[in-house]
Amino acid sequence: MARSGRDAAKPPQAVTAADSRSPAPRARTLGFDQRLAMRLVRLALIRDVLRSRRFYERVTLAVIVLRALRQINQQNRASAMERLAAWDKRQIHRIEVKAQQQGLSVKGTRRMIRSRPSKDLPQKMRET
Repeated sequence: MARSGRDAAKPPQAVTAADSRSPAPRARTLGFDQRLAMRLVRLALIRDVLRSRRFYERVTLAVIVLRALRQINQQNRASAMERLAAWDKRQIHRIEVKAQQQGLSVKGTRRMIRSRPSKDLPQKMRET
């Protein structure tokens, strides 16, 4: 990256520790041998984990727990849908009963109007 400004011509200084006169140690990049050694260590660790009985016990337990949670979730959804369907059925029944009651009250009002016509009511309401 190109530097700009007053100190652009000066070479960058090494980063030093606050109480030291020597430059800070540079990070070393790993060579081929170190990388190969790290890969072999990782491979050995994976092999040991896969050969471990405890690992398979934990995996089996995790599978059992996940299946149980899935089944619980399905049962909760099913019961929620049943409750919703029952609530909907009750609401429909309530609305139907209310409509029937209002219909009966309208019929009763018509009967009262027919039996005793009033001067205040328009002609159309008296005839129905």
